[in-house]
Amino acid sequence: MGISFSDKIILAPMVRVGTLPMRLLALDYGADIVYCEELVDIKMLQCKRVVNEVLQTVDYVSPTERIVFQTCEREKGCVVFQMGTADAKRALAVAKLVENDVAAIDVNMGCPKEYSTKGGMGAALLSSPEKIEEVLKTLVNGISKPVTCKIRILSTVEETVSLVKMIEKTGVSAIAVHGRKKEERPQHPVHCDFIKAIAEAVSIPVIANGGSQEIIREFVDIEAFKSLTAASSVMLARAAMWNPSIFRREGVLSIDDVIHDYIEHAVRYDNHYTNTKYCLCQMLREKLESSLGKKLHAAQSTKEICAVFGMTTFYESCTLSQEARRKSINIISQGTLEVDDDKNEEIVDATQLPVKFEKKDYLPQITPKMVLLEWCRKEKLPQPVYQTVQRSLDRFFHSVVTVNEKKYCSVLWDKSKKLAEQAAAIVCLRTLELPEGKIGEEESDLVHKRKRKMQYQNVGSGNLSEMPQTKKLHQEDDKTEGKDKES
Repeated sequence: MGISFSDKIILAPMVRVGTLPMRLLALDYGADIVYCEELVDIKMLQCKRVVNEVLQTVDYVSPTERIVFQTCEREKGCVVFQMGTADAKRALAVAKLVENDVAAIDVNMGCPKEYSTKGGMGAALLSSPEKIEEVLKTLVNGISKPVTCKIRILSTVEETVSLVKMIEKTGVSAIAVHGRKKEERPQHPVHCDFIKAIAEAVSIPVIANGGSQEIIREFVDIEAFKSLTAASSVMLARAAMWNPSIFRREGVLSIDDVIHDYIEHAVRYDNHYTNTKYCLCQMLREKLESSLGKKLHAAQSTKEICAVFGMTTFYESCTLSQEARRKSINIISQGTLEVDDDKNEEIVDATQLPVKFEKKDYLPQITPKMVLLEWCRKEKLPQPVYQTVQRSLDRFFHSVVTVNEKKYCSVLWDKSKKLAEQAAAIVCLRTLELPEGKIGEEESDLVHKRKRKMQYQNVGSGNLSEMPQTKKLHQEDDKTEGKDKES
């Protein structure tokens, strides 16, 4: 039996907000259906579907390795995939790509923002009824899952009702109506009379949207908005963005509790920290100038966000669990790892740590590979040898570095050869308890010399050995080398 759109409370599609953590949180609090953010057809068609066994999700991954859409078993029967499209063939291709992972497909015909209207998508479709008809009929006839659309109202009730009756004939299962015209914004009043006229004119479920702030401030107001519009269901956007516990029949929770619950989902599903940060800023919109708000604004990783809200222990526990699972089944977060027997033996012989090279943590001229090379030269060892392979499944890289006849590698795979080799160097340096060149780390003599070398190169094009400044640098380095030999 397919999903029903009658008598439901629904999380609206919201760009940057409607990602997996927010959708799951809305379901936790009582939402019946959740829409993902609008995803453009062309971008989705570039994605590959990857089963992520570590996070137990299905990820649609772009060529740049960015997760464009992520879902999981828990929401499979209630998540609606909303796409931005103005082309029937592309729309059908995307729908076929995702239909087995979602409950329904929705076409965005209401967003007035430029990122949606360019190319004739979003609210721009309202001016092309023939295009609307073509896209919706193609989807209804081409996939097994229900198809819906979301619109804004037109200039008059009559025009709007006429459009909606045409949409109904395409065979869609429901229609969501934002009760504002495309030129109107949240500060303008919602036109409940338009939505009511639509609901009375068609036989399919009508989902009322646009009542946040003006009408809906707590759960009991949802029913009031539903009555005003005579709609079958109600869809919440900003009210849910500001406090997702609006879906709780028992009443809203404090924003502190909501933030804690949201961060738990964000960490468990490895949500990108910039998206997590954006959603938290919406929840803290009235406190962004407070001490807490400023700390959130300054956070540059999920770990730092967790520290702001006193959730470091949870973060460490969760990430350790993920790394252990990742290691035990030999996968990374983007997909299953297929390793041949020879590669397995090579990794088993190596010292392994769950390490990634974060470029922002290191000075450009002092990378872990440089530090390791300088250390080997100082100890009169052969220079490090990197053996790097690329996996055919997702084109990720893994590197094993050999130093003094011992091997070191990260258990994680990375998106470039350079990053994989830097990670292997970090594992070696940490195992040997050597500095790795991180910003803020106390500089070793090797790092000090590396900086000196950069200074030599920048002095000029003359005879460096004859320049007073350069002579002084050489003398200081000679003294340092003498101390090294004595120790």
